[in-house]
Amino acid sequence: MTAAASIAPAQAGAANDKARPLGAAPASAGATHRADFPGIEPGWHYLDTAATAQKPQAVIDAMTRDYGKRYATVHRGVYARSADMTTAYEAARAKIAAFIGATDANELVFTRGATESINLVAHQYPGVKGGGRRVLVSQLEHHSNIVPWQLAGWQVDVCPLTANGCIDLDAAEAMLTPDHSMVAFAHISNVLGSVLDCRRAAALAHAVGAKLLLDGCQAVPRTRVGVAALDCDFYAFSGHKLYGPTGIGALWGRAELLESMPPLHGGGAMIDQVSFAGTTYAPPPARFEAGTPHITGALGLAAAIDYVETIGIDSIEAHERDLTKQARDALRSINSVRLYGPEDALGIVAFNVEGVHGHDVGTILDEGGVAIRAGHLCAQPLMEWLQADSVCRASFGVYSGPDDIAALVAGLERVRKLFG
Repeated sequence: MTAAASIAPAQAGAANDKARPLGAAPASAGATHRADFPGIEPGWHYLDTAATAQKPQAVIDAMTRDYGKRYATVHRGVYARSADMTTAYEAARAKIAAFIGATDANELVFTRGATESINLVAHQYPGVKGGGRRVLVSQLEHHSNIVPWQLAGWQVDVCPLTANGCIDLDAAEAMLTPDHSMVAFAHISNVLGSVLDCRRAAALAHAVGAKLLLDGCQAVPRTRVGVAALDCDFYAFSGHKLYGPTGIGALWGRAELLESMPPLHGGGAMIDQVSFAGTTYAPPPARFEAGTPHITGALGLAAAIDYVETIGIDSIEAHERDLTKQARDALRSINSVRLYGPEDALGIVAFNVEGVHGHDVGTILDEGGVAIRAGHLCAQPLMEWLQADSVCRASFGVYSGPDDIAALVAGLERVRKLFG
């Protein structure tokens, strides 16, 4: 039995590294966890997890509960329910920090998602070496790891890719100079599924005195992340791709770096003392969390992590690696389908059907109950490198199985016949 057919939950509450080995699930591929997701109806093949993951019932139930009899504001109330909600909210912060390998929960700042996290660093990081603001990004970055640096006035240098669509770290080494304050790379490409050698990227950045920011949106849901082991300086991700709610995400940063940064937004909760003569700010993370936070979002994300940990992140990675290989092998056998990205891509398969626009492919697949993403995927510079106006993308989650790949292949055969 393959990993794709046998992703199995660990014992409830077990740590990631104690997840039950694959091979103990029922033979119904993907169905073991698909039943946990009310948004996936029978006969519908959801292959757009890289855009946003469907939500398990456990997360929906947790957020409903937290908006009900448990609900109150945090950090401000002196009454018991507010104190209880504050305790739960800060426990969620600690859980999320631990999930990415952080040892200090105060190094985790709640944001609206990776986009706001990267904007926070781009606008507020003071730079080094006399205030220099020069950043190295790569050709495959999501717009959220390009535009914020431009808006904040950084000089943006672009690292090329290898022939198979990975960030070329040999080129990065040659390009980096002491003028660079920051390197900002995707941990896993949202288009190609290519996985960065993060430790080498960190070593290259640190060798010239720069810091490394990783966009972890596609990595956190499908591979083990340990910020200390990766040796990065900032790590950004969004909750909705991790089976949690929208509108919540996080920025992890080294304590001394967060301390060096002024707040991005002003208001309640982020202050120490306020007067018309001047204001002093709270220490991180409160400094960066102005206003009433997305309380139920943080709790919903913690519930999503609980759900993921009952399966085991190592089992999820094995499952998605197997599905990715199955999908690439299957699509390679279809005439006129062109694949992009490396053979060891994780969780994501990008392709085109020759002579057919991606939107037409997506529409025809949708008629057969297959949901993919098609377009520039918020990566227009990468489309230029691929010499394509758009691409099609199939991406997997814990609810995906070989039957989804079979439905994708059948739909693409229909596309090929319709467009001859």
